[in-house]
Amino acid sequence: ALRFTNVAMASLGGVLKLDMQRIAGYRNFGTKLWNAARFCQMNECVLWAPERFDPAALKQPINQWIVGELVQTIEKVTSSLEGYRFNDAATACYRFIWNIFCDWYVELIKPLLNGDDDEAKSETRQTAAWILDETLKMLHPFMPFITEELWEQLAEFGPGRSGLLMLSDWPTHSMDLVKPEAAEEVDWVIDFISEIRGL
Repeated sequence: ALRFTNVAMASLGGVLKLDMQRIAGYRNFGTKLWNAARFCQMNECVLWAPERFDPAALKQPINQWIVGELVQTIEKVTSSLEGYRFNDAATACYRFIWNIFCDWYVELIKPLLNGDDDEAKSETRQTAAWILDETLKMLHPFMPFITEELWEQLAEFGPGRSGLLMLSDWPTHSMDLVKPEAAEEVDWVIDFISEIRGL
């Protein structure tokens, strides 16, 4: 949490002023990620054959949407790191993990995971596992201790790992994985639910 706070506040030319409330907030962020990983474990979200998983072949709009969001976030984090804009990279990670993956994706896939469509259930479980793995890779430079621990723990429920998370390749994916139709459909649902909550 302290490391992530320092990165998130390290703007170019800025002065770093330590804020205990920000540290507490990023501690909660780590807890949020941990709980999302536990949710995936409890719902048997395992990627049994990572080399055969094809994010371009997904059929469920919700899964297409989360893949597109991840790809765009990785692109933003990568360009920010290359430009030494560490605070922008940390903000992009935070937004994806807290607001998109944990708050929306995890909630919206529950009907699929509890439904009777075995094909949709299998696709969603594999997608959730793949997204979580790629998310851990993306977050690793910022929160290496919790990501490495989760990487190891998640391996206990699946086919294992070939090595440490810190030795894995940085995630890179084609922007072709962004599906505007799926994004439009899911964004409409999110806006609709948000309006109801607002009322």
